Amino acid sequence: MTQNGGRRPHPLAAAIGRFNDHLSRDLGGGPRLLKTSWVINLQKGGTAPFVAALMLYYRNDSAAAWVYLALHGSYGLCWLLKHLAFPDRSWDQRITVGAAVATALLLAAYWSFPYLLISDVLGPRPEPAPALLGGAVALHTLGVVLMMTADCQKYFLLRTRPGLIDDGLFARVRHPNYLGEMMLYSAYALIVGHWIPWAVLLFVWSTLFSTNILLKEASMSRHPTWDAYRARAGMLLPKPR
Repeated sequence: MTQNGGRRPHPLAAAIGRFNDHLSRDLGGGPRLLKTSWVINLQKGGTAPFVAALMLYYRNDSAAAWVYLALHGSYGLCWLLKHLAFPDRSWDQRITVGAAVATALLLAAYWSFPYLLISDVLGPRPEPAPALLGGAVALHTLGVVLMMTADCQKYFLLRTRPGLIDDGLFARVRHPNYLGEMMLYSAYALIVGHWIPWAVLLFVWSTLFSTNILLKEASMSRHPTWDAYRARAGMLLPKPR
């Protein structure tokens, strides 16, 4: 048990969490001149221009390229709108220049997805089937709605009623915002149709997402209704009733 009454996080998750905090906050030492949100918002907002530039440079105006631009580019704009309307205060932390570079490099890995799709680095490849593109659009739409709605609910509810959130989108799933983000990035990987995007996602999900979820659940366990909530709500998928 922790001092606040919650359960201690798994030792491995705690160790990875400390390592991630060092990379994302204090890498290289020195003054903390930047904010994490500045780095993230620059990458999110720059995605649409980056993908469009790839399409122009490689003269690729395929349906897959346009769909990818529409999805990943609009998600970046949705992220900026979310930051303006209900920002995640954890991104307001001040970080070192080294930590900003490390964060930017991690986020840049997502830009490898459109590069693989639009450039000729993989050689001639068949156009994705219309059914696959349609499925990716549907998956992406649901993912963005889940992520945005869950973050909105959490932001405004905690301002008026601090405590464990166990209703709304959180009634059946404990982390719908993470589920939504996993869904929308899976849509990008589906369109690319190569193993590299899935490897990037697996790395992010196994080192960042899973660690953050375990640490968050250790904190949430201090609430007296946690055990009952955990019994009825799945971590990322609803539990069968």
